[in-house]
Amino acid sequence: MKKKKNSSTRYKKGLIAMLVSAVIGLTIVAIFFSQTISPLTLAHSIKKIPQQFFEVELPEENIPLYKEAGDAYGVPWTLLAAHHRIETKFSTMDPMLSPVGAEGPLQFMPCTFVGWNYPTCSGLGQGNIPTDEKTNPAVIAKYGGYGVDGNNDGTADPYNLTDALYSAAHYLSKYGAADGDVKEAVFHYNQSEAYVKDILHYYQNYEDEYEGK
Repeated sequence: MKKKKNSSTRYKKGLIAMLVSAVIGLTIVAIFFSQTISPLTLAHSIKKIPQQFFEVELPEENIPLYKEAGDAYGVPWTLLAAHHRIETKFSTMDPMLSPVGAEGPLQFMPCTFVGWNYPTCSGLGQGNIPTDEKTNPAVIAKYGGYGVDGNNDGTADPYNLTDALYSAAHYLSKYGAADGDVKEAVFHYNQSEAYVKDILHYYQNYEDEYEGK
């Protein structure tokens, strides 16, 4: 049985490799016949193919929400879209709860959402906070959190997309995005250079794609 499983795995990997190779080949042919390019440009195009091949499209219906939340805090809506893409692939991940306890479409740690001054907050920020307090705007204001009741329904819910986007915009604005320091704001959101690179990649892509729209 073990050999059969290994054989199946090799078959799947081989099939994926063949599909990616086919896409690369077709792209090279298309580029060759459409324009004259340098070897560096060709290499750059090939490098980007796997990511594009498995791309997740930005949901057009979310754009008004991104813009609304971004405008409220002076943050580019395309930056919020980039965060939503990286954090949960536009809310398609199930469950929207990370192994370390980050919650919702924009993956807030409970203590960041309700405030690190909350009595049980320490360490990574799980906090063991009751839901009725974690989503209470008055409690969030008391402990200095970033959670926002974006849809004005009386609760700030990290699992609600509107609330999560407003909360992310609030956070990014606080750390410089509203003043144009996007990279610094993103680094505060997740202190990983790889994360910053990924966010800025999608942010720039969306800026280019939706310029003037």
